[in-house]
Amino acid sequence: MYVSMKDMLWHAHKNQYAVMAINCVNMEQAKAIIQSAEEEKSAVIINISPRQMKAHGHADILAPMIKGMAKKVSVPVAFNLDHGADFEDITYAMQCGFSSVMIDSSSYEFEENVRRTQMIASLAHGMGLSCEAELGHVGAAKEADNEKEDLYTNPQQAKEFVERTGCDCLAVAIGTAHGSYPKGFIPRLDFERLKLLKETLQIPLVLHGGSGAGEKNIKKAVACGINKINVCTDLFKHARIATARALEENPEIDYMDLCIEAQNAMKDFIKNYMRMIGSSRRYDFEKHQGPEFD
Repeated sequence: MYVSMKDMLWHAHKNQYAVMAINCVNMEQAKAIIQSAEEEKSAVIINISPRQMKAHGHADILAPMIKGMAKKVSVPVAFNLDHGADFEDITYAMQCGFSSVMIDSSSYEFEENVRRTQMIASLAHGMGLSCEAELGHVGAAKEADNEKEDLYTNPQQAKEFVERTGCDCLAVAIGTAHGSYPKGFIPRLDFERLKLLKETLQIPLVLHGGSGAGEKNIKKAVACGINKINVCTDLFKHARIATARALEENPEIDYMDLCIEAQNAMKDFIKNYMRMIGSSRRYDFEKHQGPEFD
């Protein structure tokens, strides 16, 4: 079923597990994600960023395709704009049929972040969509700025932010970063800050930069209150490795079979990750009350 993120994340919040939010730019990835969710009986979120949307996974093509796939399965599937910064990108996603949007104004001063988030949250809620926001700065691994604690999310400021904006979930900065970390590097996460954020806000919290953070960190983050984990780099890496291996083993492999090899590798990764974060067979489908999108 095709739904917004709101109900699935509140279920995760109340039952102390997390839902994967997986970046997707083509049909093979969409199939891998939705098939994995159905087989694991897990809710799932499909993400795409404005850059990905413009470069390859065009919204007007992906949105109806994902919606069609989602309507054929029994599990909740949301399609979310990841890191929407420009008003035009966000409203275009809404027009194309996304079920959720993220407004990322974390690079602005607090009051401007509040103003922009208020506007998008109000617009999204008026259309029955959920709205994610971000406060603090999730770093970039290549810039090694994920350990700058002055960029981490402040719990009291976050409380005011959530109350004033009405966002449905909040992406928090606790030490992860986007992209690939240097080989062998595992980030140090501020779990005490995360616990305080959860205690203070009592809403679903989001961890960006889930790729490469390490299984121990991910499991502890979920235990401390994370309910949505964004994964992109690791998924793309598994598809790339599977493609390269298949070509090495059979240089004459048919293109369709090559796509299937990548799809199956992504499924293996996704299903294992769902089990790790506790979303497999955790959703109470019979009591699901959220509206499905037409």
